[in-house]
Amino acid sequence: MSLPKRLLHPGTRAPGQKYTEENNIMDLFQKCIDYTVADEAKAAGVYIYFHALESRQDTEVIMEGKRRIMMGSNNYLGLTIAPDVIEAGVKALEQYGSGCSGSRFLNGTLDLHLQLEKELAEFLRKEQVVTFSTGFQSNLGIISCLVGRHDYVICDRENHASIYDGCRLSYGKMLRYKHNDMAELEQCLQRVPFETAGALIVTDGVFSMGGDIANLPEIVALAKKYGARVMVDDAHAFGVIGEGGRGTASYYGLEDEVDIYMGTFSKSLASLGGYMASSERVANFVRHNSREHIFSASITPASCATCLAALRHLKAHPELPKQLIRISNYFRQALTERGVKVRASETPIVPIFTYETMQTLEIAKKIYDAGVYVNCSIPPAAAPNECLIRTSLMATHTEALCDEAAELIAGVLREYDL
Repeated sequence: MSLPKRLLHPGTRAPGQKYTEENNIMDLFQKCIDYTVADEAKAAGVYIYFHALESRQDTEVIMEGKRRIMMGSNNYLGLTIAPDVIEAGVKALEQYGSGCSGSRFLNGTLDLHLQLEKELAEFLRKEQVVTFSTGFQSNLGIISCLVGRHDYVICDRENHASIYDGCRLSYGKMLRYKHNDMAELEQCLQRVPFETAGALIVTDGVFSMGGDIANLPEIVALAKKYGARVMVDDAHAFGVIGEGGRGTASYYGLEDEVDIYMGTFSKSLASLGGYMASSERVANFVRHNSREHIFSASITPASCATCLAALRHLKAHPELPKQLIRISNYFRQALTERGVKVRASETPIVPIFTYETMQTLEIAKKIYDAGVYVNCSIPPAAAPNECLIRTSLMATHTEALCDEAAELIAGVLREYDL
């Protein structure tokens, strides 16, 4: 069974159709009625979404009743099962209850929130941190707040969806440049009328699908040349690269040159929420003007406490990011030795190109059935004919698990001559 090119993209909308020919009324729900691609994928046996996890998020999990090696998680440091992190969440639940029932602006600020912001700012060597309820919400709240009606926001084309949604929510003009293409970034900067407008360059630090690292030195140099500001989304870089896991700016030695760090608590920090690290003046402005910060309930006590415990765990174990990169390189080599072509990288994201959409879905399903969970990237998350299987490592993966997973993945790819 062939599937539509826009396969499974949850935002796909069929054209609106008339509810009846007689009254010529458009039915808002007609797009829902016409959306059948998920049903078609299930019928074809290649539906690969919403698999139910029945155990803790770990290197080995129980998913739909079967043991699977987890190679598709962003739990980079493996701290979701760390005893000290779990204990902190339990104690917070007992002390503060299950939720804050209000925004940070009003009744929803706990001393835990303030302590987390203080310690995270110190760790990142920035003056202040502002926290948000999710990582996605952080990008929405930062960009839409700072980029005004006459301003410009300039994006790498492979930036995360939350960055693009933040740009759309702002009143500014968005310009995009080809992935890591510094010549095109400069062309975008040359279009900005700096006499009347400000500009914010936003880039992922580590790109979530390909695992490559932004060319931050040249981005910073161009920003200085033209008078723009720089924001780095470190969702996949925090806890992964840089001194002690401090992220992309630290990795390049540019901590004093990047204006804003954004990050999430749902990956290396094993919790839920997000943050912005910046100067005191920028943080103060966002804290009092960001709708996403003002009008959302604050991070729950348990989530805040587990995040703080995970941060302290990372500070006490600065070897964890190094262990993560070591085991990632081991897995990359294990795949290569079995004939699998992978992209070179210095991060725990190991992409395997599978090219065609239908082929990618079939491969992901067969790998899952073989006992390994991986993610697949298909349009619109990937360009047509550039689909890939995304694997990602945790610092807690063992060499034995890497070998087992590599053998199972390679066995499936041999069927497709990949």
